[in-house]
Amino acid sequence: MTIQQFEALVKAKQREIRDAIHRRLPVKIGRMATDHFQDNFRRGGFVDGGLHPWPLTRRQQSGGKSANSQYGPLMSARKNLYGSIRYVPGDAQVTVGTSVPYAAVHNQGADITSHPRVTPKMRKFAWRQFFAAGGSKGGNPEADKWKALALTKKEKLTVNSHIPQRKFLGPSQELTEKVSQTVENEIRNILNS
Repeated sequence: MTIQQFEALVKAKQREIRDAIHRRLPVKIGRMATDHFQDNFRRGGFVDGGLHPWPLTRRQQSGGKSANSQYGPLMSARKNLYGSIRYVPGDAQVTVGTSVPYAAVHNQGADITSHPRVTPKMRKFAWRQFFAAGGSKGGNPEADKWKALALTKKEKLTVNSHIPQRKFLGPSQELTEKVSQTVENEIRNILNS
């Protein structure tokens, strides 16, 4: 092999590596990251140095027999959050994320305060819940809560909610190792071909 042939070979390999870094690898890594983050939903926790399980939801703790109580945390029949994870490949980079507005609240956790208006429809619902809880018999704390809502003089309520963190998107040790291995294999294949 002459010097000119060797230079041509080096330039060809440089072009292939540049093409891999700027075009092929962002797509492969984006797909890999999306699969990794969606697997977090299937496993019911965040994988980073092992599985960190999410707290159980109230519907899971209630032990109901309905279809909704059978789904894991952050899952539903429609899989809105699960299916919203997307990747956008760029020039030597990839962005993985979701456009669902409530995703950040679940990923980071939050304390939310809201002030709903007490409407006639809400009072009617509260009375229905009062009687469903056996309120006419007396002495039932659940029924007393609904009766208080139905009879309140307030026009607005203050409702405090705590949403625990259920991280599903973010840096992960396992994903970083997979990405490094993929990049290494891709460059090794180019150099060996």
